[in-house]
Amino acid sequence: MSLTKEFLNRPTNISAKVITDSIAKNGKRITTFELEYNRFIHSEMMTHGALVKNSSSSRAIPISKMIEQIKLNPSTPIYWGKTQSGMQAKEELTYSELKRVKELWEVAKDNAITRATQMSLNECHKQIANRVTEPFQMMKVVCTATDFDNFFNLRIHPDAQPEILMLAYLMYKAMQQSTPMLLNQGEWHLPYVERERNSGVLEYFIYEENEIGYFGKKYIPLEQAVKISSSCTAQTSYRKNDASVEKADKIHDMLIKADVLHASPFAHLATPIEFDLTNHVAPNIPFEPETWEQGITHVTKDGVLCSGNLQGWIQYRQLIPNNTCWNFDFDERMKMFE
Repeated sequence: MSLTKEFLNRPTNISAKVITDSIAKNGKRITTFELEYNRFIHSEMMTHGALVKNSSSSRAIPISKMIEQIKLNPSTPIYWGKTQSGMQAKEELTYSELKRVKELWEVAKDNAITRATQMSLNECHKQIANRVTEPFQMMKVVCTATDFDNFFNLRIHPDAQPEILMLAYLMYKAMQQSTPMLLNQGEWHLPYVERERNSGVLEYFIYEENEIGYFGKKYIPLEQAVKISSSCTAQTSYRKNDASVEKADKIHDMLIKADVLHASPFAHLATPIEFDLTNHVAPNIPFEPETWEQGITHVTKDGVLCSGNLQGWIQYRQLIPNNTCWNFDFDERMKMFE
């Protein structure tokens, strides 16, 4: 694909914002993004296992709200490639070709909206009707990782789909412009929860509107901060972000106490792994699992301690009992269908 730096300056509704950025004394940085991108590249994002992701869901968002979002902020290609063999388009459509193809894209979008509306009027559930409009949807995604290098290597490349190339480029630039906060062991990286250090002590807070309409800081204990962070991350499915204590308690309990535990929102929350080899009796010696603290799941061949798909940080998810099923009972599950 003959993409140049000029392409990266094109206007786009794809966006990448760093919402929480932290670094541990072990040198490992953890960064959480709030992303907005075309749903038609989501399958490519899902191939990157090092990235923790929670995303807006076609099964969760009401049909009318989804259609409204498409009308206000539709998904369109940002590079209109000309047909040829292979996965990459080496050149774009000519002016007259582009004009006609864009018209056809708009016709397809309007038709999809019409059909989804008709399906809704005929009592069709959103998990079906919303699928019709997916090519024209932008989606919100919360994404956390300790290692973006392989993602950037694969996606900031001329052979990548242009839209995911743009997304990766914007993520890289946002990460370069962000300064991570140094966290100590026992301090937490919590997306959607603010933090500041007062007299050496890390304090967590949210902004809350008072009775006269002004927003001020509301300091909260760690336990409540964890609930708010996991709640806001989970609400990505609905494209909402209610940071209230009441909503946090409700969603946290719903995730934990569900018949099948939904642990993915907790994977964005993390605390540094203590790592000190100068003391022979120190905890967390890489190749001595008996010294590892709770939540460490494995070690790389280079001696980096890991928790889930994070390096150098313990995922809150890994501290939750039964966060992953390792002994599925098919016969027992079939009883639910009787």
